[in-house]
Amino acid sequence: MPTPEELDHDYLWRVHPQTPGRGEIVIFNRSHYEDVLIVRVHELVPRDRWRKRYAQINDFERMLAEEGTTILKFFLHISQDEQRERLQSRLDETSKRWKFNLGDLKERTLWPEYMQAYQDAIGQTSTAWAPWAIVPANRKWYRNLVVASVIVETLKSLNMRYPEPKENLDQVVVE
Repeated sequence: MPTPEELDHDYLWRVHPQTPGRGEIVIFNRSHYEDVLIVRVHELVPRDRWRKRYAQINDFERMLAEEGTTILKFFLHISQDEQRERLQSRLDETSKRWKFNLGDLKERTLWPEYMQAYQDAIGQTSTAWAPWAIVPANRKWYRNLVVASVIVETLKSLNMRYPEPKENLDQVVVE
């Protein structure tokens, strides 16, 4: 939920300071995509406003990519039946009850609206510089394998190297 200060600014204002610096890795869980999903499904802002955000998100992500940020986006898709099973297991297993939120049941009734919002968001914001990876996530082991594989391959493709020392250290001996 945005803070009052965040609500005084444009919706990307709170995201930009969290983006990674050079050599850093940052993981976002939804972030600015909430502003084309939840606000749409719950009609929190007018349609013409959230529809403009697709292009704004693309521009924001393009700017980050042009400045050297590698962007990986994953949509972890589970079926409605799998979601029901996971929610039920949170009730059935007392060690998982802390994860259960009654509000999730209300959101679950909006499944078709969310699926359409996700489909539109992914279709509108999957770009050459920031493509989406759609990951079947009903089975956690498979989800983890796919995500880890994409991350490892991306890291390999960056051809990262340790920085060179500032001085020639070949003859230095620590006594």
